[in-house]
Amino acid sequence: MAAKRRVAVLISGRGSNMVALAEAAADPDYPAEIVLVLSNRPEAPGLAAAAARGIPTRAIDHRPYSADRAAHEAAVDAALRAHGVEIVCLAGYLRLLSPFLVGRWSGRMLNIHPSLLPAYKGLHTHERVLAAGETRHGCSVHLVTEDLDSGPILAQAEVPVLPDDTPESLSARVLAAEHALYPRALAALAQAIG
Repeated sequence: MAAKRRVAVLISGRGSNMVALAEAAADPDYPAEIVLVLSNRPEAPGLAAAAARGIPTRAIDHRPYSADRAAHEAAVDAALRAHGVEIVCLAGYLRLLSPFLVGRWSGRMLNIHPSLLPAYKGLHTHERVLAAGETRHGCSVHLVTEDLDSGPILAQAEVPVLPDDTPESLSARVLAAEHALYPRALAALAQAIG
């Protein structure tokens, strides 16, 4: 079997997509392994969830860096390289990335977004989908580029919008789809760069 690709997952919160990736990676036949979970928030619950699974964690708080985004991203990049990371997965990492970090990981940085891109880039996708009267919604995994939510789409999953949906009920259904989609997309990329 080919060597597993070494993956870091970047989170800012509870890390539910990170957990989905870690559970998939626990399969001996999965082509990637999670070697680091990194957060810009030391209090992120996902760090404890990763540690409980035996995954190394690192917090690089963005707040002490104030407006020096470049210095923060240099520290993040150094941590990724110190762990021998080959692929970076953004999973609720609530930071806009600069051309530096995006460029360093070009073609090897994934993001999961709660919409059927290219529709509904950015925030508040569920509310916007409902306000527009859409009948379908979903999630997309894409390669990260300098333009927000605009990189090449690698995989999508669709969910119906139900007549009685609220942003919360729609969000829950999309999140369940994300948890199934992200591990498949990561596996495909890991095999493609193998």
